[in-house]
Amino acid sequence: MPPARKDAKKERPLRGKRLAKAQEAEASKLAAGVDGLTVEDRTDGATADHSESGRMATGVLVSEKRARDIKIQGFSLSLFSKPLVEDTILELNYGQRYGLIGMNGCGKSTLLQCIAAREVPIPETTDVYLLKEEAQPSELSALEWVVDEARREVARLEGLADHITTEEGPEAEALLDIYDALDGLDPTTFESRASRILIGLGFDSKSIHKATKDMSGGWRMRVALSRALFIQPTLLLLDEPTNHLDLEACVWLEDYLSTYKKILVVISHSQDFLNGVCTNMMVMQERQLRYWGGNYDAYVATRTEQDTNQLKMYKKQQEEIAHTKAFIASCGTYSNLIRQGKSRQKQLDKMVEAGLIQQPYEEPSFRFTFPDCGKLPPPVISFVDVAFSYSGKREDYLFRNLRFGIDCDSRIALVGPNGAGKSTLLKLIVGEIQACEGTISRRSGVSLGRYHQHSADQLDFDKSPVEYLTDKFKDKYPALQWQDWRSKVGTYGIVGDAQLQPIRNLSDGLKTRLVFAEIALTNPHILLLDEPTNHASMEMIDSLAEACKQFEGGLIVISHDFRLLTKVADEIWVVDKGVTRWQDDIFAYKAKLKRQLGL
Repeated sequence: MPPARKDAKKERPLRGKRLAKAQEAEASKLAAGVDGLTVEDRTDGATADHSESGRMATGVLVSEKRARDIKIQGFSLSLFSKPLVEDTILELNYGQRYGLIGMNGCGKSTLLQCIAAREVPIPETTDVYLLKEEAQPSELSALEWVVDEARREVARLEGLADHITTEEGPEAEALLDIYDALDGLDPTTFESRASRILIGLGFDSKSIHKATKDMSGGWRMRVALSRALFIQPTLLLLDEPTNHLDLEACVWLEDYLSTYKKILVVISHSQDFLNGVCTNMMVMQERQLRYWGGNYDAYVATRTEQDTNQLKMYKKQQEEIAHTKAFIASCGTYSNLIRQGKSRQKQLDKMVEAGLIQQPYEEPSFRFTFPDCGKLPPPVISFVDVAFSYSGKREDYLFRNLRFGIDCDSRIALVGPNGAGKSTLLKLIVGEIQACEGTISRRSGVSLGRYHQHSADQLDFDKSPVEYLTDKFKDKYPALQWQDWRSKVGTYGIVGDAQLQPIRNLSDGLKTRLVFAEIALTNPHILLLDEPTNHASMEMIDSLAEACKQFEGGLIVISHDFRLLTKVADEIWVVDKGVTRWQDDIFAYKAKLKRQLGL
């Protein structure tokens, strides 16, 4: 034990004695998990069946109960009886930042929920936080909400320290990490540190004092994320944390998480974000968890090299097997060759018994396209001296004197801070809201294909994907039969049983794919995409990027995914107190944001 830590522990009073009696009942729930979930002490082995969630998990903790690292063998997880992972190893090492990747629907979010609910034997001294829902609407301001939750975390840690001291004595090793966490929280600096995090995620000196009940869901999610970053749990689980952030906040969050000192597991579709944050990649594939050192680019390079070598060895072994079988077959009944044939057969049997080299695994891929729409003469959409504010007052104008045209050759990325008017501009284009001044013209017959962050919520969740598209487009495509519609759905990567399940049972990623299938069937001339990658896998983003590149119509996209913008955008428009054209590429814009943030 390092002397400094040992001395610090001796000097610290028993903090649990300062707890009020009203807190003691809560503190006695020693295994309190995320947001007050009680946890059974299942640290030697566990089988958890949560019928309400549909999850069932098994696993045995093989690391020390008080160790910082977590290793669970024989880990299996199923959802509604569908196996997601089987007899694999779940290993999370202190100080490592894991990027969790895999195909849409493979169970990434379910895995995080399983860990957060402690359905596998997570040690009781390991505090776990899963960012899964936004801050609740209340009279508390963003700053008060974060600080209030931090005070609760202090009370929880003090209660846990009090219990361990009672059960194991004041020299217990587990107390060191708890005391370190309490020192890190330090109530005297609550407000200043919470303010820095909130401002980094896009709040300003006024909005941090705004009541959460007056915020949109996206801003309340930022408050919840701020809380997670502020309390710095031992095991932090983030499921697409950038979904509600603009590019500036994404850049700040990437920098912040890149120095997270405990255990981080993050699901993200952004390769650029994973490269900046992660030290390891965790891949859900073939019902297994596989681990790779390095960030996303290092994973791709290493795996590509390994797969290339494995494929060479596989082909060489298959050629050897084919040659051996041909020789055995040629031996026939010739007495002088029978012995050689039997010898070769024994060699072949030993090779099979030892295990043959398998072909490298390839994720099932899909490619979709947006149908040819036929080009309309420019301008398809034109803005002439347009001004707008939601209040209608000139002093509140988001835009003034906007003058531009959009045609079937346009490839535009809209960037800028949240609240500056990016989504508002798309609403003006489709006619959802009307300009206060000026004229917005749309060419007769133009079809607009619009994706926004709530598009999936507008699906009929009681229908299957096939039923949904059939009912919606049967009049437009009367010749298509049931199998034709199944084929349409399959084109967008919704395959097998997922085609016939109620949409409510699909993962968010598969719902996103269904939305794009619906958009494509409308034959749009202009695509308006507002954060289309929020629930998309790497594969889906690649497919979307390729479809946009091949699309013969126009495109306007809002996204925090730098890689997608690099692939599809020819122009970058900065929406911030108006609209201006950025004269460089998207990575130059990212570099500018870093400079502004002092990173």
